[in-house]
Amino acid sequence: MGEIVSLGKARKAKALAERRETAAENRVRFGRTKAERSALAAEADRTERRLEGHRREGDES
Repeated sequence: MGEIVSLGKARKAKALAERRETAAENRVRFGRTKAERSALAAEADRTERRLEGHRREGDES
């Protein structure tokens, strides 16, 4: 026979695991310092300007 499992405890454990996973995703998404965010924004700006500088005249795409 199988192991007896308390459904309430299982539900709470599942909810806790989901909250921890969400917290880990948020740490990755929002856990950057201001210097890291500004450096990333500056790099994106340089990349965009370089791309625009290489665009041919009349190229609409």
